[in-house]
Amino acid sequence: MSAASCLRSEDQFLCSICLYVFTDPVTTSCGHNFCKNCINEHWNSNDKYLCPICKEVFSTRPKLKVNTFISEMVSQFRQEAQQKASSSSSEQQVAKPEVPCDVCTGTKLKALKSCLVCLISYCETHLEPHLTVSGLKRHQLMDPVENLEDRMCMKHDKPLELFCKTDQTCVCVHCTYSDHKTHEFVPLKEEYEGKKAELGKTEAEIQQMIQKRRLKIQEIKHSVDFSKEDADREKAEGVQVFTALKESVERSLNELIEMIEEKQRTTEKQAEDFIKELEQEISELMKRSSEVKQLSRSEDHLHLLQNFPSLKAAPSTKDWTAVSVHPPSYEGTVVRTVTQLEETLSKEMKKLFEVELKRVQQYAVDVTLDPDTAHPKLILSDDEKQVNHRNVKKNLPDNPERFSKCCCVLGKQSFSSSRFYFEVQVKGKTKWDLGVVRESINRKRKITLSPEDGYWTIWLRNGNEYKGLAGPDVRLSLKSQPQKVGVFVDYEKGLVSFYDVDAAALIYSFTGCSFTEKLYPYFGPCSNNGGKNSAPLIICPVSQTS
Repeated sequence: MSAASCLRSEDQFLCSICLYVFTDPVTTSCGHNFCKNCINEHWNSNDKYLCPICKEVFSTRPKLKVNTFISEMVSQFRQEAQQKASSSSSEQQVAKPEVPCDVCTGTKLKALKSCLVCLISYCETHLEPHLTVSGLKRHQLMDPVENLEDRMCMKHDKPLELFCKTDQTCVCVHCTYSDHKTHEFVPLKEEYEGKKAELGKTEAEIQQMIQKRRLKIQEIKHSVDFSKEDADREKAEGVQVFTALKESVERSLNELIEMIEEKQRTTEKQAEDFIKELEQEISELMKRSSEVKQLSRSEDHLHLLQNFPSLKAAPSTKDWTAVSVHPPSYEGTVVRTVTQLEETLSKEMKKLFEVELKRVQQYAVDVTLDPDTAHPKLILSDDEKQVNHRNVKKNLPDNPERFSKCCCVLGKQSFSSSRFYFEVQVKGKTKWDLGVVRESINRKRKITLSPEDGYWTIWLRNGNEYKGLAGPDVRLSLKSQPQKVGVFVDYEKGLVSFYDVDAAALIYSFTGCSFTEKLYPYFGPCSNNGGKNSAPLIICPVSQTS
């Protein structure tokens, strides 16, 4: 039997004495049903044994038997009634407060419901009449709450049943005839549903905000991880490069010291040989000197004359007049060593820049020129990859995107995150500007190329004067004239770098930039200068540096 059918026929389960649903139902011989305790107490308090319903009098006290069928039906009815009461509460239950039953005496059981009409909270046992008695069933039940008097109008002592939309407050029926007479009212349930829907939207918005912040946390963590990867890679490359440089410096220093010491050893060896030879001649001369002295003291005429010819002539010796030891010249030795070291460092730097260039080339994007931004004196190729200047001004619509005063053009593609790279051929030109710009630059007046005005650019003037237009400008000293320039941007890091692609060398970098808008590639071919600067700027496909 369904709950609905049980509740529709609930009157048949009520004891006519206590008006509650049967407890231990029994049947009299006349066929009427009562609670066992109720009928026994009724007969105990009366002189006659009669049926409370049909008034039939029994000569002796009837023997009562439990009506098993009614007991089973009552048990099912109780269960389904309680399920119905439970299902009427909100699907998303919050923790119910521990509200005591107002009817219980002694130890108070936990209230299951509060009645807004009775202003009393009931436990499961004492709630039963509100689930079964027709009159009480019309009362408004709710989850148990304390201080039910707070739900009464303090002025009229009536339940707060309406909501004043004008004053945004809960009122009773009598308030509609007094203080809120001209106001707009709706039932509490209607306003409750509306506010509940608003809370649902609020909850959805809060969940969305939470989700966005969780995503932001993931983004930040990803940025930290990405930064750590970059840092680890840069440290590893730095250690590798500087270890090689250190070894190169130590090797050059050792070679320099070895060369100087070898020269000194050669000089000392030469001096030792000369001294040894001189000492040998001195020894021989001293021997001859002794012989000459001894002969000169002889008084034997014949002996002196016989030995005189052999002692008169000086012993055979070397002519030392032109002999000398010349200290080696160390002039320029350190300079030459440092020069060689510089060449080694240059090779290592070139390798380093080649690695860096390869890395940024991985972020190559396809860039095309935007004709809607081109100055009327600029000519774009059909594939929108080349631009140069001519003296004839085309009749073009002066749309907001177009440059009106300066001969430049932007790329079609915009970038507001991550990294990007593109290459431009500048071969044959004597004058050009290159870089990136923010979206909001003024295109209708003479422009100033500086980061403050939204331009991160470099330029060439007079064929060999290069500058980083950082405001103030920075003069660039380049070993060779770039034929192809690579432009790299890291939006998050605020970095704009320019490379000489063929030389694999860094030209200039803007660092610590703060980008908040879309960035566009910027191209300035400048005037053709009577044909001297007629070569176009050409956006080239990017190929990995060998």
